[in-house]
Amino acid sequence: MHRRTVLAGLCSAALLFSTGLSLAQDISAAKKIVSIGGSVTEIVYALEEEGRLVARDTTSVFPEQAHSLPDVGYMRQLSAEGVLSVGPDAIIAIEGSGPQDTVTLLGQANVPFVTVPEKHSAGGVVEKVEIIGRALGVSEKADKLASELREKLDAAAKASEAIAPAARRKVMFVLSVQNGRLMASGTGSAADAMIKMAGGVNAFPDYKGYKSLSDEAIIAAAPDVIVLMDRGGGDVSGATAILANPAVSQTPAGKEKRLVVLDGAFLLGFGPRTPEAIMALTDAIYGEHAAAMR
Repeated sequence: MHRRTVLAGLCSAALLFSTGLSLAQDISAAKKIVSIGGSVTEIVYALEEEGRLVARDTTSVFPEQAHSLPDVGYMRQLSAEGVLSVGPDAIIAIEGSGPQDTVTLLGQANVPFVTVPEKHSAGGVVEKVEIIGRALGVSEKADKLASELREKLDAAAKASEAIAPAARRKVMFVLSVQNGRLMASGTGSAADAMIKMAGGVNAFPDYKGYKSLSDEAIIAAAPDVIVLMDRGGGDVSGATAILANPAVSQTPAGKEKRLVVLDGAFLLGFGPRTPEAIMALTDAIYGEHAAAMR
């Protein structure tokens, strides 16, 4: 009987954590917090609560001060031992962090685990701020930050929405180059959301997620602009190789060498810098002609 009770308890805990709930969502008293996810860490800093952080994950690269914190590993490949080694009394993690076995083990260790939904939208950015602010017990500061973000996001949306439909450019977002083939974004991704928020048109609307493209598909899509991420250290995901690609050279983007490179965490983080990222991408896509196209 006791064995069944214990197993039932563990199953209940696993269910709570697998659905993104927590046995203790209120972590306002926590003083040793691990933040998992770049946008989560950025928001904690934006709320001026970074003094409570004891570690962060590999994707948490902004602000620069975050680099001084211990790194517990990549958000999707966490180990319970690594996270627990820093002695946290709470964890705030972006949705999708794991693996699930690790999340379950952390739950069994009675460390409160708050999951923050990941939504690639303006509303999703504001929601992150509100959820993290409530969890940390600083709702007043979160409300102020959320209000400021709404104003900036609205301004960015108006700027991109004002671009005339006939002037909108087709954008190809390249995630990587593998064996000479480009992997680009279809719909439903963070890149797709940013392209649309910046007033662009995704050049590949007929598939979801990321896909390795044939030369024929690239030529047929005829993108006007190619966007890719600067991952730091001088690596821009094969920018030179992309422009040298025979298929790309036959597209408007290749002929005009319209290649935009932006910091990955800035562009796709969906954190407090998202309004600036939208404006930066809009200006990069349309260049000095952006104002005239509105």
